[in-house]
Amino acid sequence: MTSLRDIRRDFLNYFKDSGHEIVSSSPLVPKDDPTLLFTNAGMVQFKNVFTGQEKRNPPRATTTQKCVRAGGKHNDLDNVGYTARHHTFFEMLGNFSFGDYFKEEAISYAWHLITREFELPADKLLVTVYAEDEEAAGLWKKVAGLSDDRIIRIGTSDNFWMMGDTGPCGPCSEIFYDHGPDIAGGPPGSPEEDGDRFIEIWNLVFMQFEQQEGGARISLPKPSIDTGMGLERIAAVLQGVHNNYDVDLFKALIANSEDVLSSKAQGAALASHRVIADHLRSTSFLMADGVTPSNEGRGYVLRRIMRRAMRHAHLLGASEPVMHRLVPELVNQMGDAFPELGRAQASIESTLQAEEERFQRTLGRGLALLDEATTGMKEGDALAGETAFKLYDTYGFPLDLTQDALRARGMSVDEDGFNTAMDKQREMARASGFSSGEAAPDTVWFGVRDMAGSSQFLGYDGVEGNGKLLGIVTGGNVADALSERQSAELVFDRTPYYGESGGQIGDAGLITFENGAEFVVHDVQKRAGDVFAHAGLLKSGAVKLGQTARLVVDEVRRNRTRSNHSATHLLHRALRDVLGNHVSQKGSYVGPDRLRFDFSNNGAVTPAEIARIEADVNAVIRQNVAVSTQEMSPDQAIEAGALALFGEKYGDSVRVLTMGCDLSSQDKPYSVELCGGTHVARTGDIALFKIGGETSVSAGVRRIEALTGEAARQHLEHQASLARMSADTLKVPTQDVPARIQSLLEERKQLERQLADAKKQLAMGGGAGAVPAGPEKVGDINFTGRVVEGVGGKDLRGLIDDAKSQMGSGIAAFIGVNDGKVALAVGVTDDLKGRFNAVDLVQVAAVAVGGKGGGGRPDFAQAGGPDASKAQAAIDALKLAIAG
Repeated sequence: MTSLRDIRRDFLNYFKDSGHEIVSSSPLVPKDDPTLLFTNAGMVQFKNVFTGQEKRNPPRATTTQKCVRAGGKHNDLDNVGYTARHHTFFEMLGNFSFGDYFKEEAISYAWHLITREFELPADKLLVTVYAEDEEAAGLWKKVAGLSDDRIIRIGTSDNFWMMGDTGPCGPCSEIFYDHGPDIAGGPPGSPEEDGDRFIEIWNLVFMQFEQQEGGARISLPKPSIDTGMGLERIAAVLQGVHNNYDVDLFKALIANSEDVLSSKAQGAALASHRVIADHLRSTSFLMADGVTPSNEGRGYVLRRIMRRAMRHAHLLGASEPVMHRLVPELVNQMGDAFPELGRAQASIESTLQAEEERFQRTLGRGLALLDEATTGMKEGDALAGETAFKLYDTYGFPLDLTQDALRARGMSVDEDGFNTAMDKQREMARASGFSSGEAAPDTVWFGVRDMAGSSQFLGYDGVEGNGKLLGIVTGGNVADALSERQSAELVFDRTPYYGESGGQIGDAGLITFENGAEFVVHDVQKRAGDVFAHAGLLKSGAVKLGQTARLVVDEVRRNRTRSNHSATHLLHRALRDVLGNHVSQKGSYVGPDRLRFDFSNNGAVTPAEIARIEADVNAVIRQNVAVSTQEMSPDQAIEAGALALFGEKYGDSVRVLTMGCDLSSQDKPYSVELCGGTHVARTGDIALFKIGGETSVSAGVRRIEALTGEAARQHLEHQASLARMSADTLKVPTQDVPARIQSLLEERKQLERQLADAKKQLAMGGGAGAVPAGPEKVGDINFTGRVVEGVGGKDLRGLIDDAKSQMGSGIAAFIGVNDGKVALAVGVTDDLKGRFNAVDLVQVAAVAVGGKGGGGRPDFAQAGGPDASKAQAAIDALKLAIAG
């Protein structure tokens, strides 16, 4: 049997031997494409190359790309587990030519691979071509020797690929495998094409035209090739099975879930095991690429997939979290090809466990509501959309999960009603739709890069340098010159200025040109990948392209920034030591004023843990050892123990930062991470580290804010000053301040209790102008009703209980007047609850004082109102209501 590992390896090596560069899979979160929720095809990372915005060398590439289709336009979630070939996560094998070879070579590569290397019988294969693409049809005859009846012409958009309404496009050619006459279905283009007999295994896109606005289509000067073959599909064919879930990878994952869940994958349980295996892959890979569960955007899609898998685990009898226990087998199966899985394993397991615990707390209540709502419904009925929305809004049931739960009962959901309820909520919340928050690539900057090339960064070795002005962008347009007082972004061939990346903000400073003109730099951003754009204002003079300048960075600002940046690395290691290896970086801000570090952790960091983290970081700072950096390949860096950020795609060479000595073994470094930022020369340069706060960012993500150096010292001095002021005010030594404050708080609580008792006695005993202490008769009912001054709503409950106890049988009402506002409480003894309801009575009183509503139980209810002058009127209104 040919395993998925073998197929992946053989595919990549085949194209490597044909002059293609093996390119690592890009992350599942597209870095510069807000139009995509997730990477859903192999060509996504090459999109700018195909559109001509970016050049690539060498012009051939091959990949196995991680893909997710579970949201937006490409959403296969509902079908997963119930069909043979739908997945939320899959691998796309591909080979690409960027203006190099074209149709004949692409067809030859494909045919030779699947018939010679993979040894598929040629008589089991047929192809489709776009109806107008006679060139492709002729090449299939020439290269593969296929007869006309096995070259099917398709005249629809299925065989013509377009990137969008405009841009590169071209005809496609698909390769199909015939599973044989025992399986229903006909060839592509036939009325029976939706059957499972003929399965598409590879799609070749011949990108040869450019679609222009208005409908015109012109030939591209350099036609290109983009192919895609689903690894799971070709594995099924090569392993002699018809269902993707029967290939070796899924068999291993399902066998593991059978063992963990003590449930066989057969009968009704089969689909559940398949859902769990598929969703385990997608959720784990998404988290490895930096996505965390949340209630919006990508995080919401991740949570939907998680909860669908967790519900199927529940159907199989799981009463405790189990998804996290399945992760090790996934890492065992796929970690060699995708090492990010292993690096993120602890974080994935921790997040899955916390999410499943959270979901199980609401699952039972949600399913009970669903059972109640479907009582009396029959097969073919639709659940009300408002009910489905309540399940989503209150219990975290995504719509597709509710639909999945009803599917087994032959029921559906009123989706229009659900969407109407969702729209009502969105009117009070953010606008619907998804946005990654990242700006779309600016074609201007790709043009600047073509003209100026990449910027050489000099800032690791100093804060000054000479550079030649190669690009000016002002007002969104490229310019040749700049006048005094104009704002612009300038590009130089060399620069000591750091461009914002990796959480570290861009540098600021002053650029002086050879003619004396001065440009004040406020910020530096990286454009088109590696072009450093210096944003600022031309303070004096005029400049034009080609001039040289002296570039000087604000050294004080840089030093404070790099101190904070180095501290984030020490903080990361300390967090992992104190909290566990599940901790991973989820974001950061590094500036001259402070640092912010977001990390995965399911729960607040305790004060004791904060203290230990601070102590560890400061211990490494006091070592005052040299900080070292080395350039090496990403694989070498990770082998050396370097931590890499999840979701990052690194180049051929990375910068490895090593800081400090391990606190338990001086022979090992304390922190080793991949980082392109600027850092201190010695750990002692950080001077001091102080955590200012720890908060929650979202489910499973925490945030620490901290200070270093002089800012940390000033913070501590301010805290000490506050302590001294407190000691002076309390007239005690500084060390006795906490005890004195605690004593004062206890005294206050005692006085509050005494005051409450006094108010209660006054209210029950009556006072000047008050009604007699005992109850009066209203009809045949004992009634105690009083207006009490200076009593708040929280104290009324005790008055009601005492009055009811004294009466034995009756109705009590107290109206507290405080700062012009009214709090009302009504109590009914148990023997009268059949005749009177406290909720109805308190609402009568509330209306009298200008309020409305009120709530509680039949024996006790509360309300409020704004008009204290009508308090006695409320008592009178209650008497009328009781009298009937």
